[in-house]
Amino acid sequence: MTAATEQQNSGNGTDRTDRVVHLAVYDTWADWETGHAAAFLAQHGWTVRTVGPATDTVTTMGGLRIRPDLALADLEPADSALLILAGAGAWDAGDDLAPFAAKAREFLGAGVPVAAICGATAGLAREGLLDDRDHTSAVSFYLAATGYGGGERYREADAVTDGDLITAGPTEPVAFAREILARLGVYEGEKLDAWYRLFHDSDPSAYAVLEGEAA
Repeated sequence: MTAATEQQNSGNGTDRTDRVVHLAVYDTWADWETGHAAAFLAQHGWTVRTVGPATDTVTTMGGLRIRPDLALADLEPADSALLILAGAGAWDAGDDLAPFAAKAREFLGAGVPVAAICGATAGLAREGLLDDRDHTSAVSFYLAATGYGGGERYREADAVTDGDLITAGPTEPVAFAREILARLGVYEGEKLDAWYRLFHDSDPSAYAVLEGEAA
């Protein structure tokens, strides 16, 4: 057990490693892409911890300032149930975020899920993590521009789950969240469908299904 795990488990007993999700944050981070996932995980007893390049404050695309809970170098797959990588202008502006893609490789190698949306999918493509897995992104030619070898595995879909990897395009934060909630068992079956219909399609009939859960 790592020091980080010991610290998480030493509190009130609710911050167990198997209920901790790590959300990567960095300058130019796309604010809107992970909101549904983070909020509903937190509402269902998960702890969402932010991880940055260091613990210095980062500024999101919307100008919000976030001080990460821990630095990327201190993150171990054994201390997490899922790593979430959002888009950012920085993914396509150089190699500053490449260490996050390398960490995703480490997570997948350890059998811990990774969820990537928007520009983060390009980062994973450059890391070679999409060559042998079904995936999606903004558009196929966006990933093709990375020179990756996984073009035949690209799927025209809102979001795709292939084993431990979840991918989505920038216009599909709700579908992205749906796949995360399903992968972690927050919702399944009828409840999962109702959640998606409510928040993606504004289907009022879905609310009664979810309210039934609360009741």
